[in-house]
Amino acid sequence: MGNIAAFLQPPVMGEEKKVWISRRFKGEDGKPLPFVIRVIDQETNAKLLKQATRKNRVNGQVVQEMDADRYGKLLVDACVVEPNFRDSEVCAYYKTTDPLEVPGRMLTAGEYNRLVSEIRKLNELVESDEELEALEEAAKN
Repeated sequence: MGNIAAFLQPPVMGEEKKVWISRRFKGEDGKPLPFVIRVIDQETNAKLLKQATRKNRVNGQVVQEMDADRYGKLLVDACVVEPNFRDSEVCAYYKTTDPLEVPGRMLTAGEYNRLVSEIRKLNELVESDEELEALEEAAKN
């Protein structure tokens, strides 16, 4: 059988990355500030999916439907470490009590899309065919 030790890896939840998504947010030195994002594990992702899933009755049957918008907001909330969207001062500034609404009020559409794109890349939620082919080729060699 294979080498089981190769699969005994530390949990991925600690990995973080700084990403610059806008020039609008500047530090005291005038330089753009990064957002800090983190990796989540599949267990956490499954919980987010469950929170974003609604049950509806259709013709007497219960049908589960995933709310993609809610899932996206939950994913951003779970993955962004800084800025802290849950901070009461930040929520108050953006006139909401719901931290899930803060990024949508804080960021332009383009900034939000860049943030989500970086989160998806870091969490490997998007893989190109080239990346998969490279993995397969490395495994063959």
